[in-house]
Amino acid sequence: MKEMPNVLWLEEIKKEDIISVGGKGASLGEMTAIGLPVPKAFVVTAQAFRKFLVETGIEDTLFRRLERLDVDDNGALESVSRDVQDLVLAVGIPDHIKAEVVDAYARMGANGTVVAVRSSATAEDLPEASFAGQQETFLNILGDDALLDAVQRCWASLYGARAIYYRAKQGFDDRSVNIAVVVQELIRSEKSGVMFTSHPVTGEPLTIVEGSWGLGEAVVSGSVSPDNYVFDLRSERVVDRLIAEKEIMIVPEGKHGTKIVELSAKERTAPVLTDAEVARLAMLGKIAEDHYGIPQDIEWAIVGDDVFILQSRPITTIRRPEIPRAGAEAAGQQKNTPLGVVLLEGQGASPGIASGRVVIVRDVKETSAVKDGDILVTKMTNPDMVPAMRRVSAIITDEGGMTCHAAIVSRELGTPAVVGTKKATKILNDGQIVTVDGEKGTIYEGAVEAPTAAAPAAVTAAAPAPVITGTLVKVNVSLPEAAQRAAATGADGVGLLRIEHLILGLSKTPGWYIEHDEEETFIAELYTGIKTVLDAFPGKPVWVRTLDAPTDEFRNMEGGEDEPLEHNPMLGWRGIRRDLQSPGQFRLQVEAFKRLWAAGYDNLGVMFPMVNHPREFIKARAMMAEWGVDVETATLGVMIEIPSSAILVEDFIKAGIRFASFGTNDLIQYTLAIDRNNENVADMYEPEHPAVLRLIDYAIQTCRAHGVECSICGQAGSDPKMVTWLVEHGISSVSANIDAIPRIREAVARKERQILLDAARRNA
Repeated sequence: MKEMPNVLWLEEIKKEDIISVGGKGASLGEMTAIGLPVPKAFVVTAQAFRKFLVETGIEDTLFRRLERLDVDDNGALESVSRDVQDLVLAVGIPDHIKAEVVDAYARMGANGTVVAVRSSATAEDLPEASFAGQQETFLNILGDDALLDAVQRCWASLYGARAIYYRAKQGFDDRSVNIAVVVQELIRSEKSGVMFTSHPVTGEPLTIVEGSWGLGEAVVSGSVSPDNYVFDLRSERVVDRLIAEKEIMIVPEGKHGTKIVELSAKERTAPVLTDAEVARLAMLGKIAEDHYGIPQDIEWAIVGDDVFILQSRPITTIRRPEIPRAGAEAAGQQKNTPLGVVLLEGQGASPGIASGRVVIVRDVKETSAVKDGDILVTKMTNPDMVPAMRRVSAIITDEGGMTCHAAIVSRELGTPAVVGTKKATKILNDGQIVTVDGEKGTIYEGAVEAPTAAAPAAVTAAAPAPVITGTLVKVNVSLPEAAQRAAATGADGVGLLRIEHLILGLSKTPGWYIEHDEEETFIAELYTGIKTVLDAFPGKPVWVRTLDAPTDEFRNMEGGEDEPLEHNPMLGWRGIRRDLQSPGQFRLQVEAFKRLWAAGYDNLGVMFPMVNHPREFIKARAMMAEWGVDVETATLGVMIEIPSSAILVEDFIKAGIRFASFGTNDLIQYTLAIDRNNENVADMYEPEHPAVLRLIDYAIQTCRAHGVECSICGQAGSDPKMVTWLVEHGISSVSANIDAIPRIREAVARKERQILLDAARRNA
């Protein structure tokens, strides 16, 4: 690893420093940099930990013990874990590392500061894996000796059984994962909890805030069922609240550690947060989400009038509801159908329905009784239960809320879960067969097979109110059978319909149809496929891209035997350059377009790919006119995917284009000379390279100046962060993949609101 200090202060840290400060440390540094109220802290870096392993001479011994370990053998896992942790704790921290940690601690406060000591592994809090709760946290730590002991115990926790198991299942090599330690001023919170800046299951633009009294460990661990507040950022108000009965709180105890305190009858049922506090938390969450570009899972604390942000990580568990296929039965209808006798209810924390045998676990040692397909029932889960949680078909807990350990892990595993039932361990019996509905939060008697319902309309009836944006949000479509799913997103049209997928599906090249006098068959296939998509989007624009199949794809089709062998087909005979040199192939496509326009589909637009000079557009337009197309009324445009087309966009406008759409996948590789299919340079493929952004911005501004619609249909159109930048720079529309439409529309709406708000403030 690159040489780094043993200690870094939050003010010195950015998100790019994750290799040195871990996910938690990087996030805290980034939030400090953007001005969020983060308590004072420093980080003992991963480099310090690695020096500790090397300088004490335990590194080789440690990793040898972990090699070839079967993590599914519980006995072996526990034994090796104990041995390795004992090895870490048995040696002393090198004096120079000790001195730097103690010096940094002294700078936090003259008379000693009470701190929280939190593990921050270098593979945690990643967008694809949360690693929630895998390493230790020590609260209410005071004094040099106690701090150094807590740091060393955090290091040892990297090799806890649950951490070793989780890394193995996630495919992380033990040698590649290091650990940093965050030493942060302890906030003696009067109230605390967790918030999700978007709904953690559906991804809806609703901030979910859960809170309880005392330290936040009660909420995170699931020791208490917290209050639950739902704040809608669109209407800027609390739209739902559930005031839970909170039995206990966790508070600092003396000079070390914490204790559990039972709450009074009044405190148990009193609301933790006011609407104003919920709104303030939601606004801070919005700042974090806007900065990171993706929804966040944030820990918070309140003391008096002061709000503190203690941690932020990406939400890893959002699952978009499946957009219904044409004619398919609506899975969502099941929730309106009684599944049997209701035994008890709680909070639906992870969607899905599962039946199985109840196994009640009161201690982690009892998890060995849990078999594949069982229903795990416990007061609350903890990280030591993760191996058992992976085996079960559903999870039920007495305590906890949407942000507790059971909820987070269940969503990540895709396992149905109901939390906060209060009495599952008392009402249910070992061996009893039950059915769990993890969406409704209901447990039914017996094994119930959910009936299949009919009406697809149920899905749309349950959909949230549409988010209206000034920037059009369109959808990319490849296959006609996906048209209904695409339309169900509420997209404002189709920004890219790829006809090569229709053609490749025929298994014969266009040349084959010409050679065998089967032109009408080819035209009919194109006509029918495009018409299916047009019918799904009545009155909305559908932009069809002409054929853009590289030679290597044609070569595998009947009629492709004589395709040229190209060293790099991405730079070869494809797009409009091939159509212009193969007029027969181009004419078949144009004939299908002409018939669709004649049938009244005036929402059809045609765009040409791989153009690098206006003369190509002019020639294509002239050929279409020669074949009977009224090019003065037809909607014709170009893809901007070669730097020359971006630079010459004004000349294209003068040549008569009605619209332009960025094909960012190609624009990036051609601007940077990076073959996106070449693994040797894949890490250099940079969508936000300043040269790429400058080309895009220039084209947008030129199109705006001439009143020509400018859009994007490459992969970057499905990236909320990139789309936010595009909206800020004035793009007319964006086109995203089907599953990305909800989050892209929300990203567009959020940015438009920010632009309006900034303008209002400037004019105030």
